[in-house]
Amino acid sequence: MASLKELKLRINSVKSTQKITKAKQMVAAAKLRKAQAAAEAARPYAGRLADVMASLASKVQVGEGSPKLLAGTGKDQIHLLVVANSDRGLCGAFNANIVKAAKAKANELIAQGKTVHFYLIGRKGRPAIRRDFPNAIVGHFDTTTVREAGFVEAEKIAGELLALYEGGKFDVAHLFFSEFRSALHQIPTAQQIIPVPAPKADTRSTAKADGAVVDYEPDEEAILADLLPRYLRVQIFGALLENMASEQGASMTAMDNATRNAGELIKKLTIQYNRSRQAAITTELVEIIAGAEAL
Repeated sequence: MASLKELKLRINSVKSTQKITKAKQMVAAAKLRKAQAAAEAARPYAGRLADVMASLASKVQVGEGSPKLLAGTGKDQIHLLVVANSDRGLCGAFNANIVKAAKAKANELIAQGKTVHFYLIGRKGRPAIRRDFPNAIVGHFDTTTVREAGFVEAEKIAGELLALYEGGKFDVAHLFFSEFRSALHQIPTAQQIIPVPAPKADTRSTAKADGAVVDYEPDEEAILADLLPRYLRVQIFGALLENMASEQGASMTAMDNATRNAGELIKKLTIQYNRSRQAAITTELVEIIAGAEAL
């Protein structure tokens, strides 16, 4: 049984940990509001861009003259899994769920005879993927030097992915991130980003109010050649924003649970401490009484 001194030290240690988890919860709650607002603000632009993409893609005959980002390489043998994680821990199963989804996809593709490579964003997912796929990591993007990953980082990531694609390093790329729904609910999501899947056209976006069809200048192929890389950057940027909101939501929930668990542990240790102290006092009284009677 632990001594009174050991129990008191442990109680003080848990109290210190509880203060840290409480502070971390408050910080995550404050950051969550900003991250959630940013993620929600980016969704309408991404949706509207997808509508324009659908309108253009519906008018282009996919073939040799089509942009490579839309037509693809004509093969699907080599797959690149782009896994977006955070650089910090203390956010529950946020990173583990994304890595789990990516590894499940990798095992599924390998079972089909495909070749799988990984491109990692953030550092928390690297150890788990490197442990199971030590020779499959072809690149990573370090976000530890920036306070918050933004559109500049999304442009750099998209540039590196396009360079790998143009160099023939892969045929299909999938992006893995966590879609934010609420502080309690984040969904690990997989999305094909290269070649860009043609979105379903919205007929309302392709016609004017008087029913006239929209005409594009100079032509659809030229616009797509410029729009497809932009679309890729926007998708990566949106994934980074969703990840930031999901990370803060998961961190807030995890720290709230940790704070409550620390409180329950403090109560149990305090009861144990009081019982041990009472037993020690009772033992001393018995010894004093026994000594007085012996005299």
